[in-house]
Amino acid sequence: MRNTRTNRRYLLAVLTFTQAFTYVDRLALGLALQNIKADLRLSDTELGLVTGLAFAVFYSLMGIPLARWADTGNRITILSVTTALWSIAVAIGSAVTSFLQLITIRIFVAIGEAGCLPPSHSLIADSFERKQRAKAVAVFMMASPLSMIIGYFVSGWLIQNYGWRDTFLVLSVPGLVVAALIWLTLRDPRIDERAEASGLVRRRGPGESESFLTVFSVLWRNCAFRNLLFCFSVLCFFGQGILQWKPAFFIRSFGVQTGELGTWFALIYGVAGIAGTYLGGELAHRFARNNEKLQLVAMSIAFCCFGVLSAGIYLSSSLFGALVFLTAATFGGYMVNGPFFAVIQTLVPARMRATSIAIIYLVANLVGMGLGPLAAGAISDALHPTLGSESLRYSLLLLCPGYIWVGWYAWRASLTVLADLNGALVADEMPTTAMTGRT
Repeated sequence: MRNTRTNRRYLLAVLTFTQAFTYVDRLALGLALQNIKADLRLSDTELGLVTGLAFAVFYSLMGIPLARWADTGNRITILSVTTALWSIAVAIGSAVTSFLQLITIRIFVAIGEAGCLPPSHSLIADSFERKQRAKAVAVFMMASPLSMIIGYFVSGWLIQNYGWRDTFLVLSVPGLVVAALIWLTLRDPRIDERAEASGLVRRRGPGESESFLTVFSVLWRNCAFRNLLFCFSVLCFFGQGILQWKPAFFIRSFGVQTGELGTWFALIYGVAGIAGTYLGGELAHRFARNNEKLQLVAMSIAFCCFGVLSAGIYLSSSLFGALVFLTAATFGGYMVNGPFFAVIQTLVPARMRATSIAIIYLVANLVGMGLGPLAAGAISDALHPTLGSESLRYSLLLLCPGYIWVGWYAWRASLTVLADLNGALVADEMPTTAMTGRT
């Protein structure tokens, strides 16, 4: 399949819906936790292990070997196989009868989902030119808010009317359909280019077989990439810490019922998230194409503004005011998604793109999923003797200034991004043995 404009759009659409359905599965699990707890007689600690640490560890660690495979192999094969894996695992999960079975299935789901994100980012970077990349990645990042619309509404009604087991059976079907669609209709542009150049498909080329330590060393010497790694990790720490406890805050402080809250969250995160993600990519495309420094400076300002708007949520005395600030923060916060990952994909050598994403998510998920919610909960407990039921409000408020730290890392990356971009372009033309200096 030639890399025409129509084919690129089709590729992007399939990748976006594939990623959206991976998020839907996680949202559905969150909605079904109480039902699963009663059915399998599990403790909150066991449920926390299933949804948090066990999933995060395998999702993060398995992302590395799968990304290395994606940097040297056929990314379409990887996507179709791993998508089928997590879909089958979700279907089997509908029949579990014990904690051990449930956690084993969730581990296989994590492994399958770990193989979706890095190859997708790599395919987009190879299929779209540098000036188009921010907009294309922004479209792909709409998978997150899109999944919230599907996840909160569809899964919620399915669980309520048919139970959690039938819900997971139903949710496995779209993944299997998408896996078949990927296998039958998509082609890896890297394979096509090699076939055209040599008349046959090569499995490896010059500089494509570096060890992971070599790849990590090259990426670490890239100052802008290093700062963006810290930026995203700190963002996940504060973001996951706040997001995990946000529903509990609205319930405790405003007395909102779960059904009403789910509806509001689906509308806000879905509609405002999609609009913000698209607008961020469009603005970067129109006013800062091929200007990654300007994009990073704008992101730095956006992160700081996001911190201020987020603080407004917890300073509001009314539900309406808090929801208004949540909508504004969601819209503005999602604007950075496309430009952020587009800069990373432009910043690193082409043969390391999937691995670079896996490394970022490895660190960010372990820090964000593992420590962020724990920190928010610990601060809330420490404040509880003084503030009572409002302790969570002030715990989340105290975390909001952390977004200024996130913005500082984005600004730091802007200082060296032009030099590091030139280094990445040079590295793409050099064999591995020649890369001994700064990248």
